[in-house]
Amino acid sequence: MTVLRFVLGDQLDRALSSLTDLDPDADVVLMVEVADEATYVPHHPKKIALILSAMRHFAAGLEADGVAVDYVRLDDRDNTGSFTGELARAVKRHGPDRVVVTEPGEWRVEQDMKAWETALGVAVEIRADDRFLCSRDTFSAWAEGRKTFRMEHFYREMRKRTGILMDGRAPAGGEWNFDKENRKSLPKGLRAPGFEGYAPDAVTEEVLALVADRFADNFGDLDGFRFPVTREQALDLLDRFVEHGLARFGDYQDAMAVGEPFLFHSLISPALNIGLLRPREVIERVEAAYRDGAAPLNAAEGFIRQILGWREYVRGIYWHAMPDYADTNAFSADRPLPGFYWSGETDMRCLAEVIGQTRREAYAHHIQRLMVTGCFALLIGADPVEVNDWYLAVYADAFEWVQLPNTHGMVLHADGGMLGSKPYAASGKYIDRMSDYCRHCRFDVTETEGENACPFNALYWRFLHRHGDRLRDNRRMAMIYRTWDRFDAERRDAILERAETFLETLS
Repeated sequence: MTVLRFVLGDQLDRALSSLTDLDPDADVVLMVEVADEATYVPHHPKKIALILSAMRHFAAGLEADGVAVDYVRLDDRDNTGSFTGELARAVKRHGPDRVVVTEPGEWRVEQDMKAWETALGVAVEIRADDRFLCSRDTFSAWAEGRKTFRMEHFYREMRKRTGILMDGRAPAGGEWNFDKENRKSLPKGLRAPGFEGYAPDAVTEEVLALVADRFADNFGDLDGFRFPVTREQALDLLDRFVEHGLARFGDYQDAMAVGEPFLFHSLISPALNIGLLRPREVIERVEAAYRDGAAPLNAAEGFIRQILGWREYVRGIYWHAMPDYADTNAFSADRPLPGFYWSGETDMRCLAEVIGQTRREAYAHHIQRLMVTGCFALLIGADPVEVNDWYLAVYADAFEWVQLPNTHGMVLHADGGMLGSKPYAASGKYIDRMSDYCRHCRFDVTETEGENACPFNALYWRFLHRHGDRLRDNRRMAMIYRTWDRFDAERRDAILERAETFLETLS
Protein backbone atom coordinates (compact mmCIF):
# COMPACT_ATOMS: atom_id res chain seq x y z
CA MET A 1 0.00 0.00 0.00
CA THR A 2 1.57 3.28 -1.18
CA VAL A 3 0.77 6.59 0.50
CA LEU A 4 1.72 9.81 -1.25
CA ARG A 5 2.49 12.47 1.36
CA PHE A 6 2.31 15.99 -0.06
CA VAL A 7 4.39 18.54 1.89
CA LEU A 8 4.04 22.25 1.08
CA GLY A 9 6.78 24.86 1.19
CA ASP A 10 5.70 26.31 4.56
CA GLN A 11 5.41 22.87 6.21
CA LEU A 12 9.10 21.98 6.59
CA ASP A 13 8.75 20.10 9.87
CA ARG A 14 9.69 16.44 10.33
CA ALA A 15 6.98 16.19 12.99
CA LEU A 16 4.32 17.48 10.56
CA SER A 17 0.98 15.71 11.00
CA SER A 18 1.09 14.29 7.47
CA LEU A 19 4.48 12.69 8.19
CA THR A 20 3.94 11.30 11.69
CA ASP A 21 3.13 7.76 10.49
CA LEU A 22 5.41 7.80 7.46
CA ASP A 23 6.56 4.35 6.32
CA PRO A 24 9.95 4.84 4.60
CA ASP A 25 9.67 1.42 2.98
CA ALA A 26 6.41 2.16 1.18
CA ASP A 27 5.53 5.86 1.15
CA VAL A 28 6.63 8.71 -1.09
CA VAL A 29 6.93 12.34 -0.02
CA LEU A 30 5.94 14.78 -2.76
CA MET A 31 7.37 18.33 -2.77
CA VAL A 32 6.89 20.78 -5.63
CA GLU A 33 8.08 24.24 -6.59
CA VAL A 34 5.33 25.78 -8.71
CA ALA A 35 4.92 29.05 -10.58
CA ASP A 36 1.45 29.70 -9.16
CA GLU A 37 2.84 30.05 -5.65
CA ALA A 38 5.83 32.09 -6.75
CA THR A 39 3.81 34.61 -8.75
CA TYR A 40 0.31 35.16 -7.27
CA VAL A 41 1.81 38.35 -5.87
CA PRO A 42 5.26 39.66 -6.92
CA HIS A 43 7.11 38.16 -3.97
CA HIS A 44 10.40 39.62 -2.77
CA PRO A 45 13.23 37.62 -4.39
CA LYS A 46 14.69 36.84 -0.96
CA LYS A 47 11.35 35.36 0.10
CA ILE A 48 11.23 33.09 -2.94
CA ALA A 49 14.85 32.08 -2.43
CA LEU A 50 14.26 31.35 1.27
CA ILE A 51 11.35 29.00 0.60
CA LEU A 52 12.94 27.17 -2.33
CA SER A 53 16.27 26.71 -0.56
CA ALA A 54 14.63 25.55 2.66
CA MET A 55 12.46 23.10 0.68
CA ARG A 56 15.49 21.63 -1.06
CA HIS A 57 17.41 21.28 2.18
CA PHE A 58 14.41 19.63 3.83
CA ALA A 59 14.00 17.18 0.95
CA ALA A 60 17.70 16.32 1.10
CA GLY A 61 17.37 15.60 4.82
CA LEU A 62 14.48 13.22 4.18
CA GLU A 63 16.42 11.42 1.46
CA ALA A 64 19.46 11.10 3.73
CA ASP A 65 17.22 9.27 6.18
CA GLY A 66 16.07 6.80 3.55
CA VAL A 67 12.75 8.44 2.63
CA ALA A 68 11.68 8.39 -1.03
CA VAL A 69 11.14 11.98 -2.14
CA ASP A 70 9.54 12.99 -5.44
CA TYR A 71 10.81 16.56 -5.85
CA VAL A 72 9.71 18.80 -8.72
CA ARG A 73 11.81 21.89 -9.33
CA LEU A 74 10.52 25.19 -10.65
CA ASP A 75 12.54 24.85 -13.85
CA ASP A 76 11.65 21.21 -14.54
CA ARG A 77 10.53 21.00 -18.16
CA ASP A 78 7.17 19.32 -17.51
CA ASN A 79 6.23 21.35 -14.42
CA THR A 80 2.56 22.35 -14.77
CA GLY A 81 2.98 25.33 -12.44
CA SER A 82 0.25 24.43 -9.93
CA PHE A 83 -0.24 22.23 -6.88
CA THR A 84 -3.17 20.46 -8.52
CA GLY A 85 -1.32 19.81 -11.75
CA GLU A 86 1.78 18.47 -10.00
CA LEU A 87 -0.24 16.27 -7.67
CA ALA A 88 -2.10 14.84 -10.66
CA ARG A 89 1.20 13.99 -12.35
CA ALA A 90 2.55 12.41 -9.16
CA VAL A 91 -0.58 10.28 -8.73
CA LYS A 92 -0.02 8.92 -12.25
CA ARG A 93 3.64 8.22 -11.51
CA HIS A 94 3.12 6.42 -8.20
CA GLY A 95 -0.45 5.09 -8.25
CA PRO A 96 -0.96 5.67 -4.50
CA ASP A 97 -3.84 4.22 -2.53
CA ARG A 98 -4.29 7.62 -0.90
CA VAL A 99 -2.81 11.08 -0.55
CA VAL A 100 -2.10 12.55 2.89
CA VAL A 101 -1.67 16.30 3.40
CA THR A 102 -1.61 18.73 6.30
CA GLU A 103 -4.11 21.58 6.09
CA PRO A 104 -2.55 24.61 4.39
CA GLY A 105 -2.10 28.13 5.67
CA GLU A 106 -4.15 29.82 2.97
CA TRP A 107 -7.85 29.67 2.14
CA ARG A 108 -7.38 29.47 -1.63
CA VAL A 109 -5.09 26.43 -1.30
CA GLU A 110 -7.52 24.64 0.99
CA GLN A 111 -10.30 25.10 -1.56
CA ASP A 112 -8.11 23.34 -4.11
CA MET A 113 -7.27 20.59 -1.62
CA LYS A 114 -10.92 19.85 -0.95
CA ALA A 115 -11.46 19.25 -4.67
CA TRP A 116 -8.49 16.92 -5.18
CA GLU A 117 -10.21 13.69 -4.21
CA THR A 118 -12.95 14.10 -6.80
CA ALA A 119 -10.71 15.56 -9.47
CA LEU A 120 -7.93 12.98 -9.15
CA GLY A 121 -9.94 9.88 -8.28
CA VAL A 122 -7.86 9.03 -5.22
CA ALA A 123 -8.63 9.30 -1.50
CA VAL A 124 -7.21 12.50 0.00
CA GLU A 125 -6.82 12.82 3.79
CA ILE A 126 -6.41 16.39 5.07
CA ARG A 127 -4.98 16.43 8.58
CA ALA A 128 -5.04 19.27 11.11
CA ASP A 129 -1.89 21.37 11.43
CA ASP A 130 -0.86 20.67 15.01
CA ARG A 131 2.19 22.95 14.93
CA PHE A 132 -0.03 25.65 16.42
CA LEU A 133 -1.01 25.79 20.09
CA CYS A 134 -4.64 26.58 19.29
CA SER A 135 -6.47 24.48 16.73
CA ARG A 136 -9.04 25.97 14.40
CA ASP A 137 -11.81 24.14 16.26
CA THR A 138 -10.58 25.38 19.62
CA PHE A 139 -10.54 28.97 18.40
CA SER A 140 -14.03 28.64 16.93
CA ALA A 141 -15.27 27.32 20.27
CA TRP A 142 -13.68 30.32 22.03
CA ALA A 143 -15.20 32.72 19.50
CA GLU A 144 -18.68 31.19 19.64
CA GLY A 145 -21.27 33.70 20.83
CA ARG A 146 -18.82 36.62 21.21
CA LYS A 147 -19.87 39.94 19.73
CA THR A 148 -16.29 41.16 19.68
CA PHE A 149 -12.93 39.40 19.67
CA ARG A 150 -10.02 40.79 21.64
CA MET A 151 -6.53 39.39 21.63
CA GLU A 152 -5.95 40.14 25.30
CA HIS A 153 -8.89 37.95 26.33
CA PHE A 154 -7.72 35.16 24.03
CA TYR A 155 -4.13 35.49 25.24
CA ARG A 156 -5.10 35.09 28.88
CA GLU A 157 -7.10 31.98 28.04
CA MET A 158 -4.09 30.55 26.22
CA ARG A 159 -1.82 31.27 29.18
CA LYS A 160 -4.22 29.44 31.48
CA ARG A 161 -4.72 26.54 29.09
CA THR A 162 -1.02 25.97 28.43
CA GLY A 163 0.47 26.98 31.78
CA ILE A 164 2.96 29.22 29.98
CA LEU A 165 4.28 32.03 32.20
CA MET A 166 1.95 30.96 34.99
CA ASP A 167 2.70 30.58 38.69
CA GLY A 168 -0.08 28.24 39.69
CA ARG A 169 -3.31 29.98 38.75
CA ALA A 170 -1.73 33.45 38.65
CA PRO A 171 0.30 35.01 35.86
CA ALA A 172 4.03 35.22 36.47
CA GLY A 173 4.86 38.49 38.20
CA GLY A 174 1.21 39.09 39.05
CA GLU A 175 0.43 40.80 35.72
CA TRP A 176 -0.79 39.45 32.39
CA ASN A 177 0.76 42.17 30.28
CA PHE A 178 3.91 44.29 30.69
CA ASP A 179 3.42 46.31 27.52
CA LYS A 180 3.63 49.62 29.37
CA GLU A 181 7.28 48.84 30.13
CA ASN A 182 8.08 48.05 26.50
CA ARG A 183 7.82 51.46 24.83
CA LYS A 184 11.28 52.96 25.19
CA SER A 185 13.10 54.70 22.38
CA LEU A 186 16.66 53.65 21.69
CA PRO A 187 19.11 55.61 23.86
CA LYS A 188 22.13 57.17 22.20
CA GLY A 189 25.16 54.90 22.25
CA LEU A 190 23.33 51.62 22.90
CA ARG A 191 24.58 49.02 20.44
CA ALA A 192 22.35 46.30 19.05
CA PRO A 193 23.81 42.80 18.57
CA GLY A 194 23.44 42.87 14.76
CA PHE A 195 22.69 39.95 12.46
CA GLU A 196 25.41 38.35 10.37
CA GLY A 197 23.14 35.58 9.14
CA TYR A 198 24.10 32.40 7.32
CA ALA A 199 26.27 32.26 4.23
CA PRO A 200 24.64 30.51 1.25
CA ASP A 201 25.85 26.96 0.59
CA ALA A 202 25.84 25.27 -2.83
CA VAL A 203 22.14 24.46 -2.64
CA THR A 204 21.23 28.06 -1.83
CA GLU A 205 23.58 29.44 -4.46
CA GLU A 206 21.81 27.35 -7.09
CA VAL A 207 18.46 28.70 -5.91
CA LEU A 208 19.75 32.27 -5.92
CA ALA A 209 20.81 31.90 -9.54
CA LEU A 210 17.37 30.57 -10.48
CA VAL A 211 15.58 33.38 -8.65
CA ALA A 212 17.88 36.02 -10.14
CA ASP A 213 17.06 34.72 -13.60
CA ARG A 214 13.29 34.44 -13.18
CA PHE A 215 12.35 37.21 -10.75
CA ALA A 216 14.81 40.00 -11.49
CA ASP A 217 12.02 42.55 -11.94
CA ASN A 218 10.38 41.92 -8.56
CA PHE A 219 10.62 44.45 -5.75
CA GLY A 220 13.60 43.67 -3.53
CA ASP A 221 17.32 42.98 -3.53
CA LEU A 222 18.61 39.42 -3.76
CA ASP A 223 22.20 40.29 -2.84
CA GLY A 224 23.16 39.63 0.76
CA PHE A 225 20.85 36.66 1.30
CA ARG A 226 21.40 35.40 4.85
CA PHE A 227 18.20 33.77 6.15
CA PRO A 228 18.44 30.41 7.92
CA VAL A 229 17.37 27.65 5.52
CA THR A 230 17.77 24.57 7.73
CA ARG A 231 16.43 23.62 11.12
CA GLU A 232 19.94 23.66 12.54
CA GLN A 233 20.47 27.23 11.42
CA ALA A 234 17.04 28.27 12.73
CA LEU A 235 17.79 26.78 16.15
CA ASP A 236 21.14 28.58 16.16
CA LEU A 237 19.37 31.86 15.39
CA LEU A 238 16.96 31.26 18.27
CA ASP A 239 19.89 30.58 20.61
CA ARG A 240 21.63 33.77 19.49
CA PHE A 241 18.51 35.83 20.14
CA VAL A 242 18.02 34.41 23.62
CA GLU A 243 21.67 34.99 24.46
CA HIS A 244 22.20 38.42 22.89
CA GLY A 245 18.84 40.07 22.21
CA LEU A 246 16.11 38.88 24.52
CA ALA A 247 17.17 40.77 27.65
CA ARG A 248 16.68 44.14 25.90
CA PHE A 249 13.90 43.06 23.55
CA GLY A 250 11.14 44.13 25.91
CA ASP A 251 12.39 47.64 26.55
CA TYR A 252 13.13 48.43 22.90
CA GLN A 253 10.76 46.24 20.90
CA ASP A 254 8.91 49.33 19.60
CA ALA A 255 12.02 51.41 18.91
CA MET A 256 13.20 52.40 15.42
CA ALA A 257 16.49 53.92 14.31
CA VAL A 258 18.19 54.90 11.07
CA GLY A 259 20.69 52.23 10.05
CA GLU A 260 19.46 49.72 12.64
CA PRO A 261 17.10 47.33 10.85
CA PHE A 262 17.16 44.56 13.46
CA LEU A 263 17.83 46.07 16.90
CA PHE A 264 16.99 43.42 19.53
CA HIS A 265 14.42 41.46 17.53
CA SER A 266 14.68 37.71 17.08
CA LEU A 267 14.36 37.56 13.25
CA ILE A 268 12.96 34.04 13.58
CA SER A 269 9.54 34.68 12.02
CA PRO A 270 10.48 33.49 8.50
CA ALA A 271 11.89 30.24 9.90
CA LEU A 272 8.92 29.86 12.24
CA ASN A 273 6.37 30.42 9.48
CA ILE A 274 7.87 27.83 7.13
CA GLY A 275 8.20 25.16 9.81
CA LEU A 276 11.89 25.17 10.69
CA LEU A 277 10.91 26.09 14.25
CA ARG A 278 7.83 25.26 16.27
CA PRO A 279 6.08 27.93 18.37
CA ARG A 280 6.01 25.84 21.53
CA GLU A 281 9.76 25.17 21.52
CA VAL A 282 10.43 28.87 20.94
CA ILE A 283 8.14 29.88 23.79
CA GLU A 284 9.61 27.30 26.15
CA ARG A 285 13.14 28.47 25.34
CA VAL A 286 12.25 32.08 26.15
CA GLU A 287 10.32 31.18 29.31
CA ALA A 288 13.28 29.11 30.50
CA ALA A 289 15.55 32.14 30.05
CA TYR A 290 13.24 34.16 32.29
CA ARG A 291 12.97 31.41 34.91
CA ASP A 292 16.77 31.07 34.93
CA GLY A 293 17.26 34.80 35.45
CA ALA A 294 18.77 35.41 32.01
CA ALA A 295 15.98 37.76 30.85
CA PRO A 296 13.57 40.11 32.64
CA LEU A 297 9.88 39.29 32.73
CA ASN A 298 8.82 42.24 30.59
CA ALA A 299 11.05 40.95 27.78
CA ALA A 300 9.96 37.32 28.05
CA GLU A 301 6.27 38.18 28.35
CA GLY A 302 6.38 40.71 25.51
CA PHE A 303 8.01 38.18 23.20
CA ILE A 304 5.78 35.29 24.21
CA ARG A 305 2.69 37.45 23.72
CA GLN A 306 3.68 37.96 20.09
CA ILE A 307 3.61 34.20 19.50
CA LEU A 308 1.15 32.73 22.00
CA GLY A 309 -1.07 35.79 21.73
CA TRP A 310 -0.97 37.59 18.39
CA ARG A 311 0.27 34.79 16.13
CA GLU A 312 -2.28 32.28 17.36
CA TYR A 313 -5.01 34.91 17.53
CA VAL A 314 -4.65 36.16 13.95
CA ARG A 315 -4.60 32.62 12.62
CA GLY A 316 -7.82 31.93 14.50
CA ILE A 317 -9.43 35.09 13.13
CA TYR A 318 -8.34 34.19 9.60
CA TRP A 319 -9.92 30.75 9.53
CA HIS A 320 -12.95 31.83 11.53
CA ALA A 321 -13.81 34.78 9.25
CA MET A 322 -12.67 33.76 5.77
CA PRO A 323 -13.49 34.09 2.93
CA ASP A 324 -15.64 37.20 3.52
CA TYR A 325 -13.02 38.77 5.78
CA ALA A 326 -10.77 39.79 2.88
CA ASP A 327 -13.61 41.73 1.23
CA THR A 328 -14.45 44.00 4.16
CA ASN A 329 -13.67 47.72 3.80
CA ALA A 330 -15.07 49.58 6.81
CA PHE A 331 -13.73 53.00 5.77
CA SER A 332 -14.57 52.57 2.05
CA ALA A 333 -10.89 53.18 1.31
CA ASP A 334 -10.07 53.24 -2.40
CA ARG A 335 -6.96 55.37 -2.98
CA PRO A 336 -4.25 53.65 -5.05
CA LEU A 337 -1.19 52.69 -3.05
CA PRO A 338 1.48 55.35 -3.76
CA GLY A 339 4.21 54.30 -6.15
CA PHE A 340 6.91 55.00 -3.58
CA TYR A 341 5.85 51.86 -1.71
CA TRP A 342 7.59 50.04 -4.56
CA SER A 343 10.40 52.54 -5.23
CA GLY A 344 11.15 53.90 -1.76
CA GLU A 345 11.55 57.34 -3.33
CA THR A 346 9.88 59.80 -0.95
CA ASP A 347 10.99 62.80 1.10
CA MET A 348 9.30 61.36 4.18
CA ARG A 349 12.34 59.88 5.90
CA CYS A 350 10.43 57.36 8.01
CA LEU A 351 8.78 55.80 4.96
CA ALA A 352 11.95 55.96 2.87
CA GLU A 353 13.89 54.27 5.67
CA VAL A 354 11.41 51.44 6.25
CA ILE A 355 10.68 50.78 2.57
CA GLY A 356 14.39 50.88 1.75
CA GLN A 357 15.09 48.42 4.55
CA THR A 358 12.27 46.22 3.29
CA ARG A 359 13.74 46.27 -0.21
CA ARG A 360 17.16 45.22 1.11
CA GLU A 361 16.18 42.71 3.76
CA ALA A 362 12.60 41.49 3.06
CA TYR A 363 12.15 42.36 6.72
CA ALA A 364 10.80 45.10 8.98
CA HIS A 365 9.73 44.70 12.58
CA HIS A 366 6.15 45.03 13.78
CA ILE A 367 6.20 48.75 14.65
CA GLN A 368 7.80 49.70 11.35
CA ARG A 369 5.03 47.80 9.57
CA LEU A 370 2.20 49.00 11.79
CA MET A 371 3.07 52.61 12.61
CA VAL A 372 5.02 53.74 9.55
CA THR A 373 4.03 52.03 6.29
CA GLY A 374 0.76 50.82 7.77
CA CYS A 375 -0.32 54.02 9.50
CA PHE A 376 0.37 56.05 6.39
CA ALA A 377 -1.72 53.69 4.26
CA LEU A 378 -4.53 53.95 6.80
CA LEU A 379 -4.43 57.75 6.96
CA ILE A 380 -4.51 58.28 3.19
CA GLY A 381 -7.32 55.75 2.73
CA ALA A 382 -5.33 53.30 0.59
CA ASP A 383 -7.24 50.47 -1.07
CA PRO A 384 -7.06 47.45 1.30
CA VAL A 385 -6.59 45.02 -1.61
CA GLU A 386 -3.49 46.86 -2.80
CA VAL A 387 -2.12 47.25 0.72
CA ASN A 388 -2.64 43.57 1.51
CA ASP A 389 -0.95 42.52 -1.72
CA TRP A 390 2.03 44.74 -0.92
CA TYR A 391 2.54 43.31 2.57
CA LEU A 392 2.10 39.77 1.29
CA ALA A 393 4.67 40.37 -1.44
CA VAL A 394 7.50 42.20 0.29
CA TYR A 395 8.12 40.35 3.57
CA ALA A 396 9.83 36.98 3.85
CA ASP A 397 7.57 35.87 6.71
CA ALA A 398 4.30 36.84 4.97
CA PHE A 399 1.75 34.09 4.43
CA GLU A 400 -1.90 35.02 4.10
CA TRP A 401 -3.09 33.43 7.36
CA VAL A 402 -0.81 35.75 9.34
CA GLN A 403 -0.49 38.68 6.94
CA LEU A 404 -4.15 39.32 6.13
CA PRO A 405 -5.54 39.75 9.67
CA ASN A 406 -2.52 41.79 10.75
CA THR A 407 -2.74 44.11 7.75
CA HIS A 408 -6.47 44.15 7.07
CA GLY A 409 -7.60 44.18 10.69
CA MET A 410 -4.82 45.66 12.78
CA VAL A 411 -3.16 48.05 10.31
CA LEU A 412 -6.15 49.21 8.24
CA HIS A 413 -9.06 48.48 10.61
CA ALA A 414 -10.84 47.45 7.40
CA ASP A 415 -12.72 44.71 9.27
CA GLY A 416 -14.59 47.37 11.25
CA GLY A 417 -13.16 46.32 14.60
CA MET A 418 -13.42 42.52 14.55
CA LEU A 419 -9.73 42.05 15.35
CA GLY A 420 -8.94 45.22 17.32
CA SER A 421 -10.91 47.77 19.28
CA LYS A 422 -9.62 50.89 17.49
CA PRO A 423 -7.58 51.89 14.45
CA TYR A 424 -3.85 52.40 15.00
CA ALA A 425 -3.96 55.94 13.66
CA ALA A 426 -1.27 58.35 14.85
CA SER A 427 0.40 61.60 13.94
CA GLY A 428 4.10 62.06 13.34
CA LYS A 429 4.61 62.57 17.06
CA TYR A 430 4.52 58.83 17.66
CA ILE A 431 7.22 58.16 15.07
CA ASP A 432 9.32 61.00 16.52
CA ARG A 433 8.98 59.58 20.02
CA MET A 434 9.97 56.04 19.03
CA SER A 435 12.68 56.77 16.46
CA ASP A 436 15.29 59.19 15.14
CA TYR A 437 13.74 59.23 11.67
CA CYS A 438 12.30 62.73 12.05
CA ARG A 439 15.71 64.25 12.78
CA HIS A 440 16.81 63.28 9.29
CA CYS A 441 13.64 64.41 7.49
CA ARG A 442 13.00 67.52 5.41
CA PHE A 443 9.52 67.81 6.96
CA ASP A 444 9.02 69.34 10.41
CA VAL A 445 7.31 66.91 12.75
CA THR A 446 6.37 69.72 15.14
CA GLU A 447 4.28 71.46 12.48
CA THR A 448 0.81 70.54 11.23
CA GLU A 449 0.06 73.35 8.77
CA GLY A 450 2.09 74.60 5.84
CA GLU A 451 4.09 72.89 3.11
CA ASN A 452 6.98 71.93 5.41
CA ALA A 453 4.75 70.30 8.04
CA CYS A 454 5.01 66.55 8.56
CA PRO A 455 2.29 65.02 6.34
CA PHE A 456 1.36 62.50 9.03
CA ASN A 457 0.04 65.31 11.27
CA ALA A 458 -2.56 66.81 8.95
CA LEU A 459 -3.47 63.40 7.54
CA TYR A 460 -4.13 62.16 11.07
CA TRP A 461 -6.66 64.91 11.78
CA ARG A 462 -8.22 64.50 8.35
CA PHE A 463 -8.69 60.78 9.02
CA LEU A 464 -10.43 61.49 12.34
CA HIS A 465 -12.57 64.21 10.77
CA ARG A 466 -13.66 62.02 7.85
CA HIS A 467 -14.57 59.02 9.99
CA GLY A 468 -16.04 60.70 13.05
CA ASP A 469 -19.42 59.06 12.49
CA ARG A 470 -17.79 55.67 13.01
CA LEU A 471 -15.13 56.51 15.59
CA ARG A 472 -16.49 59.23 17.89
CA ASP A 473 -18.38 56.75 20.04
CA ASN A 474 -15.26 54.67 20.62
CA ARG A 475 -14.35 55.37 24.24
CA ARG A 476 -10.65 54.91 23.48
CA MET A 477 -10.81 57.82 21.05
CA ALA A 478 -13.04 60.24 22.95
CA MET A 479 -10.17 62.36 24.26
CA ILE A 480 -8.62 62.98 20.86
CA TYR A 481 -11.99 64.01 19.41
CA ARG A 482 -12.40 66.50 22.24
CA THR A 483 -9.04 67.96 21.22
CA TRP A 484 -10.16 68.27 17.58
CA ASP A 485 -13.40 69.91 18.65
CA ARG A 486 -11.46 72.55 20.63
CA PHE A 487 -9.65 73.74 17.49
CA ASP A 488 -11.29 76.82 16.01
CA ALA A 489 -12.83 76.55 12.56
CA GLU A 490 -9.96 78.43 10.90
CA ARG A 491 -7.36 76.03 12.26
CA ARG A 492 -9.38 72.95 11.34
CA ASP A 493 -9.79 74.28 7.80
CA ALA A 494 -6.04 74.98 7.51
CA ILE A 495 -5.20 71.44 8.68
CA LEU A 496 -7.64 69.85 6.26
CA GLU A 497 -6.35 72.02 3.42
CA ARG A 498 -2.76 70.93 4.17
CA ALA A 499 -3.89 67.27 4.08
CA GLU A 500 -5.72 67.64 0.78
CA THR A 501 -2.86 69.54 -0.82
CA PHE A 502 -0.46 66.81 0.17
CA LEU A 503 -2.77 64.05 -1.10
CA GLU A 504 -2.83 65.72 -4.49
CA THR A 505 0.92 65.12 -4.74
CA LEU A 506 0.33 61.36 -4.45
CA SER A 507 -1.74 61.15 -7.62
